[in-house]
Amino acid sequence: MRNMDAAPSTLNSEPQAVVVRRESERDLLTWTAPARPFKRHDRQFYTTIFAIAGIVSLVIFLAEGLMPVILIVALVFLFYVLSTVPPEDIEYKITTKGVRIAGKMTEWQTLIRFWFGERSGSEILIFETFLIPGRIEIVINPEIKDGLKKEISAYIPYEEIPATGLDRVTDWFAQKLPGNK
Repeated sequence: MRNMDAAPSTLNSEPQAVVVRRESERDLLTWTAPARPFKRHDRQFYTTIFAIAGIVSLVIFLAEGLMPVILIVALVFLFYVLSTVPPEDIEYKITTKGVRIAGKMTEWQTLIRFWFGERSGSEILIFETFLIPGRIEIVINPEIKDGLKKEISAYIPYEEIPATGLDRVTDWFAQKLPGNK
């Protein structure tokens, strides 16, 4: 005898349509900060950088020729311009769909984890991504750090990864340069 109170079997019935409810994008946190970390350097710092680049260029010119020297000159020029021209302030948003930086959206599905750090005297929020170059670094205001951690943790894990060998070498080298304390 069949129990009439039991739910009907779905094995032989037609498949039911699944309704997906789309949630509209909602801003969780918004702030304005510089587009990149920035720190002014003194004349001694630039003199040291140019001297090191000149010596390395001379050695490479003798070993390899002119093309690597042109690359070194271009990189030193880029570094000089980026460290003398202050960045513009842009708007950052944490939304229910992802992170919006100056109007460009990076969705939560492309982000792996996040943590906080410091670079050039600025607090930064670092996202590890599946996309190239692998990281997104955002300048933050220190007073919103707790709110950021709370809101972002709902979507991706807070997990600081240890510094890589390249990170340790660049930090060591940066500390040795005069005027870069």
